[in-house]
Amino acid sequence: MKLSVRGKSMDVTPALQQYVEKHTDKIQRYFDKEIALHVLLSVTKNTQKAEATMQVDGIFIRAVEKSADMYKSIDVVFDKLERQIHKYKTRLAKRFKGRQVLSDKFLTPHTPAANEAEAESESFEVVRHKSFGMKPMSTEEAILQMSLLDHDFFIFKNEETDLISVIYKRDDGKYGIIETKE
Repeated sequence: MKLSVRGKSMDVTPALQQYVEKHTDKIQRYFDKEIALHVLLSVTKNTQKAEATMQVDGIFIRAVEKSADMYKSIDVVFDKLERQIHKYKTRLAKRFKGRQVLSDKFLTPHTPAANEAEAESESFEVVRHKSFGMKPMSTEEAILQMSLLDHDFFIFKNEETDLISVIYKRDDGKYGIIETKE
């Protein structure tokens, strides 16, 4: 496993590093292939936040947890990752068809049949479809449009780069932008 543990506004102590490493075995056992796991630990005011992003064969799984205790945040973030792997294991198996990525131990049924049938029958349902014209606009104008619509994100054509972009409001109240590549 490729593990990277970083701290934002804090130093990652050896004890925290070992605590994260202890939890990685819990995740690696589901995969035969090597996975990349990036963990970001941060502190803001009284909030201890752990973010974990896992990458295996082009699939990303991400979890975030905030609490008053960093060790609790790490525990919960790894539990969330594990739940996501379980929830999407049939979809992951279909995605990796023909390639041995998921561990055989993971693919053998170890949960009740009712849960398996429920997980397999779950599908993504599109409940609304929108289309709209896209005029070139500045980032500031896109933020204004997003605010006027009271949305968390807005898709627009950036007049400076001539690329399709997404502006979104972050948890800290600031804005982020995602741009397409040509």
